[in-house]
Amino acid sequence: MQSDVPHITRRPDQLARPPSPQAAPEPAAAYASHRKIHPKSVRGRYRHLKTGLGWALLALFALLPWLRWDRGQGVPDQAVLFDLGSQRFYIFAVELWPQQIYYMTGVMILAAIGLFLATALGGRVWCGFSCPQTVWTDLFVWVERKVEGDRGARIRLDQRPWTAGWVAKKAVKHAFWLGISLLTGFVGITYLTDAPTLAADLLGFRASALATGSVLFVAVSTYLMAGFMREQMCFYVCPWPRIQAAMLDEDSVVVTYQEWRGEGRAPLRKSESWDTRRDQGLGDCIDCGQCVQVCPTGIDIRNGIQMECISCGLCVDACNDVMARIGRPGDLIRFDTLTAQAAKATGTPAPRYRLLRPRTIVYGLMLVVVGGAMAIGLALRPNSDISILRDRAPLFVTLSDGRVQNAYTIKISNMTLAERTYRLTLAGPAGARIAVAGQDGEATEVLLSARADAVETYRIQVRIPRDALSEPSTPLTLTMAPDTSGSPVNQATVFLAPSPADH
Repeated sequence: MQSDVPHITRRPDQLARPPSPQAAPEPAAAYASHRKIHPKSVRGRYRHLKTGLGWALLALFALLPWLRWDRGQGVPDQAVLFDLGSQRFYIFAVELWPQQIYYMTGVMILAAIGLFLATALGGRVWCGFSCPQTVWTDLFVWVERKVEGDRGARIRLDQRPWTAGWVAKKAVKHAFWLGISLLTGFVGITYLTDAPTLAADLLGFRASALATGSVLFVAVSTYLMAGFMREQMCFYVCPWPRIQAAMLDEDSVVVTYQEWRGEGRAPLRKSESWDTRRDQGLGDCIDCGQCVQVCPTGIDIRNGIQMECISCGLCVDACNDVMARIGRPGDLIRFDTLTAQAAKATGTPAPRYRLLRPRTIVYGLMLVVVGGAMAIGLALRPNSDISILRDRAPLFVTLSDGRVQNAYTIKISNMTLAERTYRLTLAGPAGARIAVAGQDGEATEVLLSARADAVETYRIQVRIPRDALSEPSTPLTLTMAPDTSGSPVNQATVFLAPSPADH
């Protein structure tokens, strides 16, 4: 909807004059020291949305490891557990084995495509509202504000010499930061091991050095990144600000400053009317700097789209509050498309938002294809896996009766919650027999059992009469068929024997 604010232009005598040719610009410094940012608190719809979503994500992160999911006896009942010790990923009803790790790759591909689509539609909304760095930094800044005060009080405190009150406030703040960091470290590691067990071991000082070290590592990382590095993680560590430029187009919804309405900038004097300001070529922006003071990355959105903008919308809230107090329409800073802003700057009606664009269609189709392929794969994934490896030392053995023997190692992964029996047969030269190490006798087929949700390893010998082998290497197919449900698994291998010249 087009604003009722008239289009404002500036007279030629009010335009900025070019710099004098005698004033040569100073060379840019090769190094700039870090400027600490003290974001100011603000109220508004985007601040409320950001706060509510942040608390919801923190609660989900903290509570998810404590949810239980009954998978049967002998299997972990934690709903979400990435058990590196047993090499299993449990995600509610889904159990992933090491050979199925490609599903996690699919999840990461879906997340990347989803991030591309979200950026094409709404700019860096992920960075502004859902990124863990943003959520934890918001939490740490909230604690800092509660202990030390708002922006002005924090700036004065940092400039003040050390006193007892200064030390007390800093100590309380860092104590809360360390407590949140330790809790974050503990919760983070509960995704890798059973949560109640880890809690009991830590409280009883029985936790292993690996578990304790992992908790401390995550805690220290959280303390440094959310407490000190903050926006520097976005500026210098995270690659996404550099990548996002390829995801945006003229129809992406981003935080914009309506320059056509706000310029030129000048403070508002009490005796000054808006008609007088318009006659002077001044706009609605009173150059109060509130949009800069509330920005968590310290940028000035009035300078246009910038890599450092995380699209959190706090500058929109701050500017709307100022506009309400001075009696001007809101949304001088707003979420909008560059196409709409260009139209409004010329006084023409803004075009309708284009949701369906080539890139959004491509990203949407990619999500459907990859997500559908993963869903089908999960629905049809096998409930057992067999790997057969031929022993390399020795390559073959000639038995006393003249037959040739090759040894193979078979690993059976039973992905069900019940013990299963598998029938092993082979297709090869006539007279071939199978013997299982540790068992008496040999036969054309043998039965191998596997415990529930476990990997069983067997060593077998295949024995073939020498007369049936015409080549040094003979193709051999071993077939493993489950006793109940499931399709047989065929494994092709070779059987090695002495060359005919050595016969």
